[in-house]
Amino acid sequence: MSVVDLTRDLVAIPSHEDETAAGDFLEDWLRRETDATVTRDAVGNVIARKGSGPETLAFVGHHDVVEPTGAQVANADGDDPNEYVVEERDGRLYGRGTADMKGALAAALLAFRDSEVRTPSSGRTQSGDADSAGELVVASFVGEEVGGVGAQHALETGFAPDYAVVGEGSTDYSGPDVTDVAIAHKGRRGSTITAHGTAAHASEADTGENAIYRATEAIDGVRSLQPPSVDVAGETLEGRLTVTEIDGGSAMNVVPARCEFTVDERTVPGERAALERVTEPAGIEWTVDQDLPPMRCTDEAFAECVLEAAAASQAGAPELVTKPHATDAGWLSRAGTECVIYGPSEPGEAHTDDESVSIEVLERCRETYRRVARRWLTAR
Repeated sequence: MSVVDLTRDLVAIPSHEDETAAGDFLEDWLRRETDATVTRDAVGNVIARKGSGPETLAFVGHHDVVEPTGAQVANADGDDPNEYVVEERDGRLYGRGTADMKGALAAALLAFRDSEVRTPSSGRTQSGDADSAGELVVASFVGEEVGGVGAQHALETGFAPDYAVVGEGSTDYSGPDVTDVAIAHKGRRGSTITAHGTAAHASEADTGENAIYRATEAIDGVRSLQPPSVDVAGETLEGRLTVTEIDGGSAMNVVPARCEFTVDERTVPGERAALERVTEPAGIEWTVDQDLPPMRCTDEAFAECVLEAAAASQAGAPELVTKPHATDAGWLSRAGTECVIYGPSEPGEAHTDDESVSIEVLERCRETYRRVARRWLTAR
């Protein structure tokens, strides 16, 4: 089976509201095509393992997608009106999930199937020997698009690889037609800050406490904070704080008793912006609504191993780079897994109305994943 065929099969399966059918396909494919130990956990994550040893290398992806557009779903005259449309033209596959990230998942599945794990005692190569040099894993999570639900569940129930290659996009970061190796990315913390006051009639405003005034003072406090930054791979990852929504008041002639605003915070590995300072005045409450962790690989040998495999799989010269947004690698990294990101998606492709992925780059990723598995595990 080619990476194009497997990507087509995966992309065609609807998985923006319910990942069950995609999980069924993955589980069946792994049981049919490999001799790995395959499990499906309570939330729908599919994880396959072969080999054993002191260290584990995992290829990690997800099989949920964001909601497709009408044009990305088959019409009612098709065999399945709910099936996603997949089209091939000009060397690319088009369809919801091609870039984010069923194409990368297909490449990882094939590399996992075709990888052999060396047994140190005999020198033989086998797909799943009990005495092999290390364990090789492929994992596909649910709920990445809604905050990493699947990744968090897997970690809470014992998923703990030593190393992971996460198949999110890293193509065209350092230059055109190059798939780079991302060794860090930002996280995102979303907060709601609520200012409480005392309602009063606007004609007697001094008898109340204006929550909007308190909120604007808190906003000034947010704007005065200096987000941290960190230097990685010759780049500077800079944190950012942005007030994005505000809501308060009940009527034109009433002093408002409540006003709240939201803050989008882009976090970096290491320190956080001191948002707690905003709550120091009386009447200010801070609630964290979402906290997607950043990621940074601290194992230089692992990053260089993946970079060497990437360089051997393409004509261009890949580099170690950073990404601006959060992925499941953040959850893994926070739990202690050394992660890098390597995948076919290019900036601006994910979640778009005409989402697509390069077939040549899919083949490149498949070969890189295969080389990573072979070179890293046989060296342990």
